[in-house]
Parts: sequence; structure tokens; C-alpha cells
Amino acid sequence: MLNISKKSASCFVNFSRLQQITDIQAEINQKNLEIELLRLEKDTADVVHPSFLDEKCHTLQNMNNHLEAVLKEKRSLRQRLLKPMCQENLPIESVYHRYMVHLLEMAVTFIERLETHLETIRNIPHLDANLKKMSKALAKMNILVTETEELAENILKWREQQKEISSCIPQILAEENDLHKHGIITPSLPFTSKVHV
Repeated sequence: MLNISKKSASCFVNFSRLQQITDIQAEINQKNLEIELLRLEKDTADVVHPSFLDEKCHTLQNMNNHLEAVLKEKRSLRQRLLKPMCQENLPIESVYHRYMVHLLEMAVTFIERLETHLETIRNIPHLDANLKKMSKALAKMNILVTETEELAENILKWREQQKEISSCIPQILAEENDLHKHGIITPSLPFTSKVHV
């Protein structure tokens, strides 16, 4: 009988261990939940934290005061904007000076090219007529190229003929000299000119 009570006690020990494990897991889950809430609070601290809210409220109040001042001086601002700013210096913070140098270079380049851009814009309505003129000029140029090629071919043919004739002249002259030596007189060559002295 005593053995039965010992067995039941071991069952209760396992049960109490299981209960402890369950309690520890519940505590771990609770701590994980608290950690997650702290992380969430940290991520959203800039939105809900009173010091950040005060800073944002102060910034908005300054902006609101500035806009109220602008609205109060609306008439004077409008007059200043309508007034031409001839020979007035606009103060520029030193941080932006290097950008102003680049901006001025771009402005000078634009002004230098302004006439070209305006001429291009003026020529846009005449673009079709200019394209037709270019097409006609291209067609004329093609005709001239064809004629030049034909002329070059004719010159080459004429040069070949002249080479053949010039290669035959010494032979004809030699034959004519032989005929003169033997006393046979032949008429002069048709391509030689007669010079009267």
C-alpha cells in the first residue's frame, strides 16, 4: 500500500513540474509582449513623446506667426513684387554661393545660345518648305554626281585613246622616215597640224 502512495506522489511531481513549465512559458510570453511594446514605443517615440510634440508645436507656431505677418503686409509685398528690381542686390547665403556660380554659368550659356534657339523656333513653321528645298537640292546633287561619274568615265576613255595614239606615233614616224629614205612620199598624218612659216 505504501508503494501505491509513492507512485501517486511521483505523478503529482510530474504534474507540478508541468505546471511550473507552463507558468514559465506564460511568463516568457508576457516578457516578450512587454519587449515588443517597448520596441513599438521606441519606434513611435518621436510622434507621441511630449518633448517632440512640444518642438513640433513650437515650429508650427513660428510658421503660423510668419504667415500671419505675411498676410498683414500683403499690400506692401504685392507692391514690392510688382516693382522692378533694377540694380538691387539680393543677399544670398554663403552656403549657396557655389551653386550661384554654376547657375550664372548656365545663364550666360543660355543667353549666348538664345539667338540660335529663337531662330530654330522661328524656322519651325518653315520646316516643310526647307525639307522640300533640301530634297530638291539632294536630287540635283545626285544628278550632278551621275554626270560627274559619266564625265570621269569619258575622260578615262579619252586618256586611253590618247595613250594608244601616242604609242602609235613613233612607229608611224619611223615608217614615214623609212619611206622618205626610199623616195616614197606619203601624205601627212591626219592628226598632225600643218604650220605655215
